[in-house]
Amino acid sequence: MFVKFTKHELIHIFRLIFTFRMKDKEEPKDNEKDKKDPIKIILADDDKDDQHLFKEALEHTYIPTELTTKNNGQDLMDALHDPTIPNPDVIFLDINMPGKNGKECLEEIKEDEELKDIPTVMYTTSTSEQDINETYQKGANLYVPKPYSFSSIITILKSIFTLKWKQLFTKPDKKDFVLSEETVNVKKH
Repeated sequence: MFVKFTKHELIHIFRLIFTFRMKDKEEPKDNEKDKKDPIKIILADDDKDDQHLFKEALEHTYIPTELTTKNNGQDLMDALHDPTIPNPDVIFLDINMPGKNGKECLEEIKEDEELKDIPTVMYTTSTSEQDINETYQKGANLYVPKPYSFSSIITILKSIFTLKWKQLFTKPDKKDFVLSEETVNVKKH
């Protein structure tokens, strides 16, 4: 059985294979950091504190990234539809935002031929089964309830960009859709 990947998916898979040589808890040398292409991430979240924590945690993963933040769903969609702005490699999307919420953005992204293959991670305070089921049905690639501790955010981000990276390019099994500190720790053991 062969799996068919889109061009966008193959670019991400090759980037993963050739650019990630992550040593657990060891920061790469400065000259190694500069040689790797960063993963382009958009985080859409209306909470400035959560944006800041996400950015700080991302820096502590030592994975080369380029983060852009958007304060609401409409700003995100405007950026994604702007032909002068390259599409991100992955989108982290909060559900509860004023104006256009995360579910509406997810639906619009997955219905758009140009955007539908961009992996979308729901990154939200909601642990509602209804939200989880609805975003799974609408095509989200992963669902991450926002962790309460800084170290947990780092652990989850490392897991996403290493262990879960391939999953971001396919429709996950429902049992693997939610990623939390508990599920990461269970899978490590």
